[in-house]
Amino acid sequence: MRKMKRLAVSLGLAAVIAVPAIAETKTVTLSTTLKSYDGNGAYLAIYLTDAQGKFHSTLRVLGRKAKYHSHLRDWSRGNAFEKRKIDGITGASVGSGQSLKVSVDVADALIDAGYQIRIDSSVENGRDNPADVVVPLTSANASKPTSGKGYVKSFTFDM
Repeated sequence: MRKMKRLAVSLGLAAVIAVPAIAETKTVTLSTTLKSYDGNGAYLAIYLTDAQGKFHSTLRVLGRKAKYHSHLRDWSRGNAFEKRKIDGITGASVGSGQSLKVSVDVADALIDAGYQIRIDSSVENGRDNPADVVVPLTSANASKPTSGKGYVKSFTFDM
C-alpha cells in the first residue's frame, strides 16, 4: 500500500512539473513555397534570431548533405557552436516550385519579443541567398505571406 501511495505522489508531482513545460511552447507551422528555377533541390535553413540578427536557434534544415550547409551562410556562421544539435531537424531538400510544411515548437517567450524567423537558401551550382526571408515572429505576422529575395517564393507561419 505504501508503494502505491509513493507511486501516486510521484506521478502527481511529475504531472505538475510537466504541465507548465507543455504550456510554455506553441506549435508553429512553417509553410514555404519555392520559385521555379533550373537546377537541383534547394538547401534551406530556417532559424530564429534576436532583433539584432544574432542567431538564437535552428528550427529546420533541408538538404541532407552536410557539406553544402556552409552555403547557408548566415545560419552556418551563427550555428557554429550548435552544429551537433541539428540531428533530427534535418530533411530532404525541396525542389523547384515545390512546397514544404513543417511544424515546430517555439517557446511562448520568443513570440512578440523581437525575434525573427529567417531563411537562408542555396542551390547547387546556383546562388546563395543569406536572409532570403526575414519576418518578425509576432502574432500580427502569423498567416501573412512574406516573399523571399532568392529561391523562396512565399513563406507563412501559423500559430
